[in-house]
Amino acid sequence: MTYNSLFSVITDENLAEGVLNHAMEMAKAHDAHLDVLCLGVDRSQTGYYYAGASAVVLQETITRAHEESEAIEKRVTKMLDGSGLRWASETGVAQLADLGRHVASRARFSDLVVLAQPYGDGHGAELEPVTESALFEAHTPALIVPDNAKPAPAPQRIMIGWNESPEALIAVRAALPMLIQADVAHVVVIDPPTHGPNRSDPGGMLSQYLARHDVKVEIDVLSKTLPRVSDVMMRHAADMDADMVVMGAYGHSRFREAVFGGATRYMLEQAKLPVFMAH
Repeated sequence: MTYNSLFSVITDENLAEGVLNHAMEMAKAHDAHLDVLCLGVDRSQTGYYYAGASAVVLQETITRAHEESEAIEKRVTKMLDGSGLRWASETGVAQLADLGRHVASRARFSDLVVLAQPYGDGHGAELEPVTESALFEAHTPALIVPDNAKPAPAPQRIMIGWNESPEALIAVRAALPMLIQADVAHVVVIDPPTHGPNRSDPGGMLSQYLARHDVKVEIDVLSKTLPRVSDVMMRHAADMDADMVVMGAYGHSRFREAVFGGATRYMLEQAKLPVFMAH
């Protein structure tokens, strides 16, 4: 089991280098093909223009988005040329409200999507729907990389956020190629339930499952001593000097599209290291 097909979406030339460094290192480590969508975003929100807005104004926003897309691809090509990787790039333009369709239609045919952290200074509003569409519409696992995080294509210390949910188990299964190679995987359980079949052995079944895949596992049972679960997880990740966090992505319905729930959003806002998510 490995990642043979990687996909990345870049919507900002200033974020291209950081995201691509992670994607390229992953492609090298797994001998994978890397596809990059260089997406120019029309942020004009045409539906909100006052009646009578000229076609010239609308055309200018589209032209600007095309120029951004071409500038991103130029940067991507410069980095990937001569890398020795198998890769392809594609330009495109989409309105902010229509990003999901473009991302999901491509992401669903990959094994893993590598994306920039959707929140932070200088991170555009388009990054959140890009991440949501990859996870919730394409149903493809994603590696979310903060700006200053060091690429870790073969992380040695991995923290797993475990709450027995289907999303968390799906994330663990999707991360198996990296978990198997790691020195240790810490299954982190925060305030395990006092009732239920696993109350006396929190994380035990998952630990057994991983051990049968030759993953070296430790179980860490923690108390929620901070206001949010994500706070506890981030503190523990720092304490154990984790290279990566694996967790389920949770959301709720907005019409027929999912949006990040509070716990997932907080985690993505705070993360200082790569976060591997699946839904």
